[in-house]
Amino acid sequence: MKSKAVVFTSPGNIEMREVSLRAMNDDDVILETYWSAVSAGTEKMLLNGRLPSMQMTQYPVVPGYETVGKIIRRGKKVPESYEGKFVYVSGSLGYTDVNAAFGGASQYIISPLHKITLLDKLPDPSVAIALPLGATALHAVELGTISKKKILVIGQGAVGLLVTEFAKALGAEKVVATDLNAFRLEKSRADVKINVSETAVGEVLAEMELDVIIDSSGSMKAIEDNLRFLKMHGEIVFGGYYERVDLAYAQIFMKELKLICAKQWALGDLDRVRDMMGTSLIDFKRIFTHRESIHGNIPKAYETAFSNPNCLKMIFNWQED
Repeated sequence: MKSKAVVFTSPGNIEMREVSLRAMNDDDVILETYWSAVSAGTEKMLLNGRLPSMQMTQYPVVPGYETVGKIIRRGKKVPESYEGKFVYVSGSLGYTDVNAAFGGASQYIISPLHKITLLDKLPDPSVAIALPLGATALHAVELGTISKKKILVIGQGAVGLLVTEFAKALGAEKVVATDLNAFRLEKSRADVKINVSETAVGEVLAEMELDVIIDSSGSMKAIEDNLRFLKMHGEIVFGGYYERVDLAYAQIFMKELKLICAKQWALGDLDRVRDMMGTSLIDFKRIFTHRESIHGNIPKAYETAFSNPNCLKMIFNWQED
């Protein structure tokens, strides 16, 4: 089966190309994509050749792990009830002529049934584009000691905004958020918001001692600059992706700080966040800032996603003419 897909052909080069799907197994489904999104972190590193070298990251490669579509075909072992249902899938390795990291930016996607997340109870399935970021944010928050604690969230990009919301929902006493961008801070629901391009964090926090720092910026410098606000035995949750861990050790040593790495999401988090999307607890769509038809200027859309600080999430509409 053939499919049109976004393909990174070499460092810095993006094409819409026809690709081939592998043969279907009995426990597979094929979905037609309705919406996919750009990961401004992972996909930027992939396009620039900065992800760890392995077979799946070798060009040509189909990017993407944020895809919502409708099941149009099913294998013999898949119940008929799945036909026509909207699902989320975190990409696909089901291509024969290109690699996939992680293969979600494709018109058609083949996936084993156990890797999909059903969305049939959501009034608006498009909100599930936020599932992976929501699950990532929830996992980072739950790795820290949050309830009745004072929390600093560094960075109010898409993940940082959701980290802030989850921290409040899970009982944090106070949530402080920092960012360099006024637009992002306007979207934030933190109790205290600090634009660090204009105001020093110390001027606002004064004598406040923090229990936990959750970093969503990916910046070692930003983490290091804020270590002095942590109390003894405080926690640092690394919620971004870092090429190197490089922090001055003195503060960590003297305060016996606990360093926690949040890889992705835990088993069951996607389903938990999906269920939250059916409530008014958190406004997941607040991160959806930019949209583009898949028939539009895709390289330009990626440039916007990667370089415009006001672009929290670029969404591609695959059904728009």
